Amino acid sequence: MKTILVIDDDEPILAIYGMTLENAGYRVLTTTSGAEGVHLARSNLPDLILCDINMPGMDGRNVLRSLRDDAEVGAKQIVLMAGNTGAITLREVMEMGADDFLAKPFDSEALLRCVEARLRRGQIHQRVEDRIFMGLRCRLRSTLPHELFTPLAGMLGLVEVLRGDCHQMKPQEIAELLEEIDHSGWRLHRTLKNFLFALDLEDEPEIRDTRAPVVPAESVRLSIAGGVEMAINRHKRQPDLVQQIEICDLLAYEQDVAVIAEELVDNACSFSHRGDSIQVRFSSDGTLCVTDVGRGMTAEQIRRIGIIRQFDRKQYEQQGLGLGLLIVQKLATKCGAKLILESQVGVGTTCSVKFTKE
Repeated sequence: MKTILVIDDDEPILAIYGMTLENAGYRVLTTTSGAEGVHLARSNLPDLILCDINMPGMDGRNVLRSLRDDAEVGAKQIVLMAGNTGAITLREVMEMGADDFLAKPFDSEALLRCVEARLRRGQIHQRVEDRIFMGLRCRLRSTLPHELFTPLAGMLGLVEVLRGDCHQMKPQEIAELLEEIDHSGWRLHRTLKNFLFALDLEDEPEIRDTRAPVVPAESVRLSIAGGVEMAINRHKRQPDLVQQIEICDLLAYEQDVAVIAEELVDNACSFSHRGDSIQVRFSSDGTLCVTDVGRGMTAEQIRRIGIIRQFDRKQYEQQGLGLGLLIVQKLATKCGAKLILESQVGVGTTCSVKFTKE
């Protein structure tokens, strides 16, 4: 029996939703509190979560953010609901990380159609993930990253919205959804590229005794700026960027410097919220630092970044770690540099790469 959690501060409406879903054969959990809803989600791990956006105290936006930041609940299907549809668009809901949106008032048929579609999408997502894991596990030394399926599920979900509602949508709304599909496709492309890149780096012998070439100061500046720009533009975080770049010659590989800068900033964007600052500093002593005010990491999580041979993505996904820092670590070693991580859970992370100056 599938479990559905419904969070809505309107008690009569909440009772109707609960009765409708129970009569359809679902196990239903209900609450009028956003904070209690987050607790119920974490303790019961429901298959689907329906949450009203406009609630006193912890509203639907904050509920969604808390759930998406949780390793166990973050992958669950989440549908937001709102009565004042003029205050929020479908695009905004998708950007917040919701899987679907129900505009109040809606009838029992609309509720059940949405629930069935979301549960079906969750099952398809899981079956696709399991099948690919089983097929590739024999051919690769490590499991395929879970991030492959997040953009894939996003594209499939948006296509489903277009297929069902395109005749009722305005051209601008259709264009926005197509833009989201395009964004998800490029995200999937980048994840695949990074995964294969990480495997290639794992095959390369570590270069410890070979001196890296000299990269002139201006080339260092351009490489860092180019890498930072790529990541910031991809996440649309331009207003959050704070840069302080000094220049000096480095012993490094020019392209690796750009990739290191891009991956550090991408990591900071991925694990912090839009509106929070991302600071990029490159000092004349050859140290590149990227600081975010995101979720942070524990000492154990930092330690496991170095276990490249134990490249178990399921484990890393539970801890919220991606491929980026693994790539940075290998490239830093190749350049004769050192990666240093300083982090505090709930406060943020500073990633520093100390290069050798010429």
